[in-house]
Amino acid sequence: MNINKLWPELAWIDDKDLRNQVTKTWELALERSVLTGEDLQKIPFTLLCGPDLKVTFMDHKRSVVHIAKAAGEKVNEFYHGELPCNMDVLIAGAILADVGKLLEYVLDENGKSVQGTYGKYLRHPFSGVSIAEECGVPAEVCHIIATHAGEGNMVKRTTEAYLVHHADFMTFLPFKSRLEV
Repeated sequence: MNINKLWPELAWIDDKDLRNQVTKTWELALERSVLTGEDLQKIPFTLLCGPDLKVTFMDHKRSVVHIAKAAGEKVNEFYHGELPCNMDVLIAGAILADVGKLLEYVLDENGKSVQGTYGKYLRHPFSGVSIAEECGVPAEVCHIIATHAGEGNMVKRTTEAYLVHHADFMTFLPFKSRLEV
């Protein structure tokens, strides 16, 4: 699958080397996954809400990138350089935040996405960082992958990591809270 078709937002990364590293990370993750790019556009974005959820993995991921980008632009616009946000790092981190889910998820005999054995032992922030480092992704972007989920609550996050974390959770927690009613 053409990664640029899956991720048109790659064009927002100005640094050509970083854009290539992010692309290579997605290519490698897809090579190692049982999931295809087409699967990512069909499977629910979370395993917690059941198979009837209409929001796909790619719907959610792309929305997180768009929300994080908009937030980063506003931080740069309104905070007078006091809280600088590196837009390339932010966008790359947002695009890569859930790349490890390609190793965490498998398809059952009915084609439904479920957590596989690998995912039971290593959640996607860990596997995502591993794949990204293998592709030469810089530490400041790997930091976003590592800290975007709950695992990041124990470390100091960068501005970019906070923005991705909150963009991700503000578009996930309302779905999760529907289950708790």
